[in-house]
Amino acid sequence: MSEPASPRPRLPPLREVIARHKLSARRSLGQHFLLDLNLCARIARAAGNLGRTTVIEVGPGPGGLTRALLEAGAARVVAVERDGRCVAALAELAAAYGPRLEVVEGDALETDLAALGPAPRRIVANLPYNVATPLLIGWLKQITDFAGLTLMFQKEVADRLTARPWTKDFGRLSVMAQWLCAVRREFNVASTAFTPPPKVASTVVSLTPRPTPLAPADWTALETVTATAFGQRRKMLRKSLQRLDLDLESLGIDPTARAEELAVEQFCALARAYEERS
Repeated sequence: MSEPASPRPRLPPLREVIARHKLSARRSLGQHFLLDLNLCARIARAAGNLGRTTVIEVGPGPGGLTRALLEAGAARVVAVERDGRCVAALAELAAAYGPRLEVVEGDALETDLAALGPAPRRIVANLPYNVATPLLIGWLKQITDFAGLTLMFQKEVADRLTARPWTKDFGRLSVMAQWLCAVRREFNVASTAFTPPPKVASTVVSLTPRPTPLAPADWTALETVTATAFGQRRKMLRKSLQRLDLDLESLGIDPTARAEELAVEQFCALARAYEERS
């Protein structure tokens, strides 16, 4: 006979936690606190079954999403927070949930998240806007360490992540993310859901690592090719890629096409050709 589930801890409202710890959001840290616990629960649900998972949360702030992840049944949550004021507030949450929550004080840009707990690992976070893209690029480089990423971005970043070829938002970030992951837009979040409200809307996106990348390619070579092509996205590829000295026609690529017209697999072919020449 299974043991009855532990009762949910009685926790103070998030606004009370914010007031007690004087957690005014700091622009330098890109902080916008999500206090709507229903929205936090929706993000946790979007991350899937967390029962046997190490969940890594970046920038938890006062802990709204942290609570939702724990209440969703996450086996273990590791919260990485660089703001000492928030670390103190999260310590109260850790005291309530015991060993299921670990709070790590540090900068996620300088932290190897894969070293924080055993696989399977998922990153679930309302990312600070000012470092969201650098964080994602770093995680994509070690994507095999994670079972998935469920992340909130500024909407325009989410638009680039999910963009398809022949659209204005399709670019370097689209190619790098979709090469390695199946990328799905979950839902939008209005600015009014945050304290203080940002000037833009936000979007939750799920990235699920592919069993193998869409096509063979070296990260550095693909990064070089996409940066060169999209750096002059209005020009034909024969002009924008001129300095890479690639035979586009031999790769089945129309030299008069523009960067946004290529599929991810075609960028991978360009990357392989570039690597062979290097």
